[in-house]
Amino acid sequence: MGIVKISEDMHENLRISSNALSRSINAQAEHWMRIGMLAELHPNLDHSAICRLLIRAEQSGGLDLHQLTQEAVSA
Repeated sequence: MGIVKISEDMHENLRISSNALSRSINAQAEHWMRIGMLAELHPNLDHSAICRLLIRAEQSGGLDLHQLTQEAVSA
């Protein structure tokens, strides 16, 4: 676990979104980072496809960054 410094504006965006979506601020930040990471690894996927990928990963035991990176490289 570490500390990530973000701007006041981003923190406010996180606070608003986390309240609206019933997540903690940290959970909302992790969600956005996970979506962004997957969007960079798989630029051909839209948001819906990324969400499906996350659901499948969860059903398979969780998101494995190493496996996703390998899949992105071999694609």
